[in-house]
Amino acid sequence: MEIIKNRYEFVLLFDVENGNPNGDPDAGNMPRTDVETGFGIVTDVCLKRKIRNYVETVKEGVPGYRIYIKDNIPLNTSDKEAYKNLGLDADKVDAEQIKAEKKKQPNLDEKVRDYMCRQFFDIRTFGAVMTTFTKHALNCGQIRGPVQIGFARSISPVLPQEVTITRVAITTEKDAEQKNTEMGRKYVVPYALYKVEGFVSANLARKTTGFTDEDLELLWNALMNMFEFDHSAARGKMASRELIIFKHDSEYGNAPAHKLFDLVHVDRNDESDSPRSYKDYTVTVDTNNLPEGVACEIRT
Repeated sequence: MEIIKNRYEFVLLFDVENGNPNGDPDAGNMPRTDVETGFGIVTDVCLKRKIRNYVETVKEGVPGYRIYIKDNIPLNTSDKEAYKNLGLDADKVDAEQIKAEKKKQPNLDEKVRDYMCRQFFDIRTFGAVMTTFTKHALNCGQIRGPVQIGFARSISPVLPQEVTITRVAITTEKDAEQKNTEMGRKYVVPYALYKVEGFVSANLARKTTGFTDEDLELLWNALMNMFEFDHSAARGKMASRELIIFKHDSEYGNAPAHKLFDLVHVDRNDESDSPRSYKDYTVTVDTNNLPEGVACEIRT
């Protein structure tokens, strides 16, 4: 497996219908919005979680594709593996022992970092802060990953709706003596199309994590299919609609990222009505004005 040699930028368009794509815990789990403009927001953390879940599902049991940040697995547990791989007892090691070991192995930090990158796809992709402040002073380093994703933003303003729901299952016996149903609320966005921009650095892949061509293809597949493994009543119907990939013919790139992103246009077909489906938009990519040394691939 070869480490990637080309820089990339990408734009992903995805939509939601009658669902909450990313609840805000500071606002009663309402869909996240820009309070000044009313445009919807989905955080990078939310999207990376879905990518991790996709990879964990399709690569279950495959060496090198484990997930570092996941439910019910403390980070410290994974950090210990790197030290045990080097013959150190991670449950007993302390700062002084680490200092002494570094005199024997001057490249100890690099060995620990490389082990974690080989084992965990999300570290190899997004990087990680692997410093756990415990009495044993475990430190696997801080890694800046080659793949970075921004916040997704809706193309049009959204107006979340509050829906009142009822259930016949009562929580306690005492409540059951007084009522037959319980009330609840959920928030949905009737429809919204979101756009998110991302970056892939071949330079960081080469110097730091060893992100490979196979990893890159898995990332593209994850971006296109991550919502297929994430269906729930709360999130409604979500789908990736279009992935636009800009590939540079060099490691450092041939054009500024913002100029490539400006080539992607998403326009409303009818400004008089609120959008209710993907067909209410027209997506175009100005491939005639691609900078020299940049190619464009569109996946749907």
